[in-house]
Amino acid sequence: MAARIRETAGDDLEESHEINVTPFIDVILVLLIIFMVAAPLATVDVNVELPGSTATPAPRPETPLFLTLKSDLTLAIGNDSVPRPIFAAVLDARTKGDKQTRIFLRADRNVGYGELMEVMNLLRAADYLKVALVGLETASGIGGAARAGGAPAASGGAAPATAGSTSQ
Repeated sequence: MAARIRETAGDDLEESHEINVTPFIDVILVLLIIFMVAAPLATVDVNVELPGSTATPAPRPETPLFLTLKSDLTLAIGNDSVPRPIFAAVLDARTKGDKQTRIFLRADRNVGYGELMEVMNLLRAADYLKVALVGLETASGIGGAARAGGAPAASGGAAPATAGSTSQ
């Protein structure tokens, strides 16, 4: 409570119902400084290292159809290189026109995210919406990805591949 001294004669002090805001402003400024210093420390920088996975491998079909994006950004269906302009026609021929065929998409470790998305857009434009991304399994559940020199082997390779499906 604050008290005010009256200029009139008398010994009684009258109570004042006004709030002294100076200490309140000081506390608010201190809190503002604390939050300004603490806010940048609360942000987290996320490092992402792909394509390692510890997920349980999905069962493979009898004849999987692998689409590979190589480090030089060329496409290959199976082991055959395919130019981008005739990509959809070659893919239709390999799947016998079945648009429900699951396409196993794998890419070299050095391929950028944008280039991988362009290939997925090519698949979408050709009406192939069942796409499974293929990556190498890691030896341990924590830490770096298995380093086998890029894309996983199609079949019979040393490192088993994991496929995570994405339906669009």
